[in-house]
Amino acid sequence: MYKKIMLLVCITLFVNCSDTTNLTNCIRSINLSTVTDLNNPSMINAQTPGGFAELPGGVKGILLFNKNGTDFVAFDKLCPKNECTTPMVLEGRVLTCSCHESKYSVDFGGAPQTDGFECPAIEYKVTKNGSTIRISNF
Repeated sequence: MYKKIMLLVCITLFVNCSDTTNLTNCIRSINLSTVTDLNNPSMINAQTPGGFAELPGGVKGILLFNKNGTDFVAFDKLCPKNECTTPMVLEGRVLTCSCHESKYSVDFGGAPQTDGFECPAIEYKVTKNGSTIRISNF
């Protein structure tokens, strides 16, 4: 009886998995490892919650965003559709690609906020140790 229940649970889990076939065409992050210090004058805006700093690196540059004073996220400014030569810009807590006005949430891992867009913004891993910030691919 136990084996039948476990088999039913496993089948249910496999059937309920989301379809990610379209996500295989999404741009993946590039190899990246950069270190910066929050005490640098260019990083002063990123020291406050809701603040951000733009850094060189990645494909079109990196946007480092301070979510709440202790948690940071970093995104490549490359538009996920990769057909735009202009880097994305931060508007509030949303990254916007100017070529087709698609929007991507900083709070939800770069998830697209515009209908018809499936690929998320490229997110990098951020590790904070004291005032040192390390940004790398996952």
